[in-house]
Amino acid sequence: MAIAQSGDLVRINYSGRLLDGTSFDSSEGRAPLEFTIGQGQVISGLEQHLTGMETGQKSTVTIPAEAAYGPRREEAIQQLDRAKMPSGIDPQIGTQLQARTADGGMLPIRIVGVDEHSVTVDANHPLAGQDLVFEVELVEVIKAA
Repeated sequence: MAIAQSGDLVRINYSGRLLDGTSFDSSEGRAPLEFTIGQGQVISGLEQHLTGMETGQKSTVTIPAEAAYGPRREEAIQQLDRAKMPSGIDPQIGTQLQARTADGGMLPIRIVGVDEHSVTVDANHPLAGQDLVFEVELVEVIKAA
């Protein structure tokens, strides 16, 4: 059986939940998730856990927030003047938007508060600050060339 190492393309079946049991994602009903270990395509804690696993192996791992989406950062929550919102946007709590960063990149933000004068947005990942539990099955390893 193949053992997953950095640089290998892997395919996994997985389900993810919070410590309280709330499910946040799963590959159930879909093709296995495919990525290359070591390229940062998934959270680092999951890559680290899969490294050394054998094809067909199943396991459960709790990944601390620091190795998942990081801690929640209060500075990532900003209050904006409602009058400066782009026209055509009706700000509602939960709405996902994209903001342009100083270097021209795009940053996903979520509206978390609205009043008559301001809109509060949060640029934290929705799972930031959370320890995550994954049940994983290593379906396939395609060794790096």
